[in-house]
Amino acid sequence: MATILDGRRVAAQVKDELRFQVAAWRAGGITPKLVSLLVGDAPDALVYVRTKEKLCRELGIAFERRQLPAGVTTEKVLEVIEDLNPMRSVHGIIVELPLPPNVDRAAVLEAVSPLKDVDGSHPLNRGYLMARMEGLYPATPLACVSILERAGINIGGRHAVIVGRGETVGKPLIHLLLQRHATVTVCHTRTQDLAAHTRRADLLFVAAGRARLITREMVKPGVVVVDAGINATPDGICGDVDFAGVSEIAAAITPVPGGVGSLTPVMLLVNLLKAMRLQGLRMGEAQDGSVV
Repeated sequence: MATILDGRRVAAQVKDELRFQVAAWRAGGITPKLVSLLVGDAPDALVYVRTKEKLCRELGIAFERRQLPAGVTTEKVLEVIEDLNPMRSVHGIIVELPLPPNVDRAAVLEAVSPLKDVDGSHPLNRGYLMARMEGLYPATPLACVSILERAGINIGGRHAVIVGRGETVGKPLIHLLLQRHATVTVCHTRTQDLAAHTRRADLLFVAAGRARLITREMVKPGVVVVDAGINATPDGICGDVDFAGVSEIAAAITPVPGGVGSLTPVMLLVNLLKAMRLQGLRMGEAQDGSVV
């Protein structure tokens, strides 16, 4: 049976580290602050926002929710972002997705200052990732990689297969893995004979949005599997991997729930503190720029 890569355990470790860092920032005169911009009141989105708020409060991070009605114009959303960008007391901004169809997603994401873009969605941050430059990278791919690294699983020199080429997980994950010297294959909806590719994987990352897409017959013994999928089914929440079957022959596997999804919101806050450093803030510098 596979070793279970427990995302909750890793999240607890990272939270302990963040708690120490946040306390140091606060002692130096700066309280880290995250603003969540929510358009509409979709129940799922509200759950995610409340999860982030609870986590921020737990760690001593200030949290603010800016909520706009679903019928708002793109221009109004941009006005709110333009108001938040120069605020010295705001260190991170996250636009909750998906946005309603009446709002221009690309324009909104590009409007957020790349130095405060804790979700790594801004085109400049995507470019920094591709160019191996310092920037803010998407949280879910960071969680996928961190789970392996925290477990002592080597990435360099191994064949990593990604199933899914989405903007949120698949595409940024390609570059995070290349940075760590993996050989990367990407599969998607037009890939011929998916199983032929997945069976060659040493490390298999799945973010396809299809419940139990990857079965035992599609992987080789000893594979390490990171399941970034989350699907609501009549039997409950499950991932993109058939956990029961694949875990019988894999070396290690992330569960759903309790895997990547447990770590992702924590990685947003890792990005928040990194954003503060990229903004040139120093401990001991007050919000108005004076030294305390």
